Amino acid sequence: MFATGIENSIPTINNGSTRVDQMEASDHYRRWKEDFDCVEDLGITFLRFGPPLHKTFLAPGQYDWEFADLTMNDLLRRDITPIVDLCHFGVPDWLGNFQNPDFPHLFATYAGAFAERYPWVQLYTPINEMFICAVFSAKYGWWNEQLQTDRGFVTALKHLVRANVLAMMEILKHRADAIFIQSESSEYFHADSPAAIGPAESLNSRRFLSLDLNYGRRVDSEMYEYLLDNGMTRDEYRFFLHTRMKQHCILGNDYYRTNEHRVHPDGRTEAAGEVFGYCEITRQYHNRYRLPIMHTETNLREGETGQEAVQWLWKEWANVLRLRNVGIPTVGFTWYSLTDQVDWDTALRVQNGNVNPVGLYDLDRKIRNVGKAYKQLIRDWRDVLPASSMCLAVPLVPTSRSQWPDAAQAERLRTEKPAESGNPEVA
Repeated sequence: MFATGIENSIPTINNGSTRVDQMEASDHYRRWKEDFDCVEDLGITFLRFGPPLHKTFLAPGQYDWEFADLTMNDLLRRDITPIVDLCHFGVPDWLGNFQNPDFPHLFATYAGAFAERYPWVQLYTPINEMFICAVFSAKYGWWNEQLQTDRGFVTALKHLVRANVLAMMEILKHRADAIFIQSESSEYFHADSPAAIGPAESLNSRRFLSLDLNYGRRVDSEMYEYLLDNGMTRDEYRFFLHTRMKQHCILGNDYYRTNEHRVHPDGRTEAAGEVFGYCEITRQYHNRYRLPIMHTETNLREGETGQEAVQWLWKEWANVLRLRNVGIPTVGFTWYSLTDQVDWDTALRVQNGNVNPVGLYDLDRKIRNVGKAYKQLIRDWRDVLPASSMCLAVPLVPTSRSQWPDAAQAERLRTEKPAESGNPEVA
C-alpha cells in the first residue's frame, strides 16, 4: 500500500481558546478536489484521510456529514481507498479535552455512526498517535488540556486508548472485515551517560504504553506501578488486558528525525537525530507485538539543494525494504503528507504561519522534487513487491467491489460527476 495523507489535526492551544486546524491552514476545505487530483496523478490509491472531528461531531448523536459526504463519495468515485483518520490530536469544544471520562464512549458512538454511513470503508485509524497526543496534551503542556503532570498524562492516555478500542468494536459491528492501521509514533531514548541509563530505560518502557494497552499486552512491573500511581484503576487495566482486538490490526508506525532522543541523568531529553533509524526501531516494535508493519508517516524539509527530502525518501524506503528482506511482514509506506504543513516546526503549539516544505506538493499544488521521486518510486516498485512478498496479502476489498446495501447507488457514485455543492446522501 503506497500512501500519502491529508492531515486533519485539530488541537487547541491558548487554554482551549484557539483551534489549530491543519485542513484550514493547507486550504484543503476549498481545494479538496485539486488535492484528490494530485493523489491520482502520483499513482497513489491509498490515502490517509478523514473529516475534521470538530466540524462533524456536533453533539451526542448529532452529526454534520456535508463535507464528509462530498469528499468520501468523491474518493469512492475515484476508487481511492481511504485509511480513515477519525480523531487527530483534538476533540470538539463541547467535549472539552482528553481528561473528559465521557470521551471514550462518545467517540465510539461517532465511529459507529461513521461506519454505518460509509459501509464501503474498510481501513481505519480511529485515533492517530495516541502516545504523542497524550504526551503533548498532558505531559508537555502544549495542546488541549495543557497539563504537565504524570497523572494528566495517564488520564489522557487511558481515555485515548479506551476510545480507540471501543471505536474498533463499534466499527466491526458495521464492517466485520474492517482492518485497523494504528498510526503510532516509534520512539527511542538513548542514555547520554551511565547516570542516565535509569531514566532512559523508564522512558523506553513508557513509549510502549499506548500500544501495550491497545493490544492487551501486559505492561512491565515498573509501568504497572506507574499507571496505578497516576490514576489508572485495576478494573481499567483489566479492561485493556481482556479486550483483545489485535487480530484486526496492522501496526502502523511513524518515524521522523525527531523520534530519537538523548536522555540526561535528570531525565531531560533533547533531539538526538537519526541514530538507529527506522528499521532498527521498527524491529523492536515488531518483536514486541508480532503484527504486520506499515510505515504510516515520514517526511523531511526540502532544503537548499532541493534534494534533501528526496534523499530521505530513498533512505526510508531502503529501511522498509530491509525489513521485508529479513522476513518482517511490511505491507505499506506513506510519505506524510500530500501538501506542505503549517507550523509543524513548533509542533502546532504556536500559530506563526510558517510554511514547512515537507509535502509532495507545495501549498500552490505544485509538485515538489520529492513528489516526483515518490511517483517514480511507486511506478518502479508497485508490480515488483507482490511477486517477492514473504507474507500473505492483506485481505483488502477494493472499494469498487464493496458490497453495499444498494449496489446501484454505489455504481452511480463511482461513475457520475461529483456534485459541486450540497449534501449527497449515502445509503
